[in-house]
Amino acid sequence: MFNPETIEKILSTPIETEPFDHIIIDDFFNESFANGLAEEFPDYNDDRLYRYDNPIEVKRTMNFWDRFPKLTYNAFWFLCNQNFSDILSRKIGKQLYADYGLNGGGWHMHGNSGKLNIHQDYSIHPKIPLQRKLNIIIYLSKDWNPEWGGGLEFWSHDDEKNKAKEMVKRIDVKFNRAVIFDTTQNSWHGLPEKLTCPDGVYRKSLAIYYVQEPDESVQMRSKAWYAPYKEQETDESILEFIEKRKNTTPIV
Repeated sequence: MFNPETIEKILSTPIETEPFDHIIIDDFFNESFANGLAEEFPDYNDDRLYRYDNPIEVKRTMNFWDRFPKLTYNAFWFLCNQNFSDILSRKIGKQLYADYGLNGGGWHMHGNSGKLNIHQDYSIHPKIPLQRKLNIIIYLSKDWNPEWGGGLEFWSHDDEKNKAKEMVKRIDVKFNRAVIFDTTQNSWHGLPEKLTCPDGVYRKSLAIYYVQEPDESVQMRSKAWYAPYKEQETDESILEFIEKRKNTTPIV
C-alpha cells in the first residue's frame, strides 16, 4: 500500500512554517496502489455523492465507509490505524487520533468550474470533544495540467482584521502527492479560483483529519469559516450566506 519510503519521509522532511506548519510528501502510496485508488472514484454525477453547489464551494464528496470500494476502504483503514496516527504524533510532538467518522473527509472531487473558497476548518469536532489538528490531502488526479488550476492555496492571516490576508503558497496538483498541514494556526486554505479542466476531467483527492485534546487557546469553531473572494467582498447576499453558514448549528 505505502511507498516504503513514506514513513521515513514524514519523519525526516523539515516542517515548513509559512504561512503555517506543513509538509509535502510525493509518491505517498505505492504507485500501483495509487493507480487503483484513482480508478475507484465514482462518476462525478453519481447519486451517492453529496453535492455542494453554492457561491463558496462547488464540489462532490462522499465519506460513507460502506460505499467505498476495496482499495479505498483499505487506504482509509490504514490512515485511521493508531500506528499511523502515532507516526504523525511523533512528527509534531502531540498525541493524535484519526477521525474515524471522516467528518468532512473521504472522497473529494472538483470538476470544471469547481472551487472552494479560502476558509479555516472547524476547530472542535461537532460530535466529539476533540480539536482538529492535522489534515492530510492526497491528490489522485493523473496527468493534471497546472494551468487548469486546483492547486491548494495557503493564505496568511490578518491579525488586525482577523481574516484571510493574501496567498503565500500554492501547492500544485500532482498525482500521489500528500499535503499534511496544521489547522490550528489560523490556517486559511482552499482553491478559490474556478477550475478550467476539460469536461470529464476531475480533481480527485482523499482527505482525512486528525484530532487532539483541545489546547487552552483553541478558538471555538464548530463549522468552517469562509472568506469572500474578490468581488464577493461587496456582495451582501454572499456575505450573508457565509455568515449563515458559519453559524449553522451542527447536527450532533
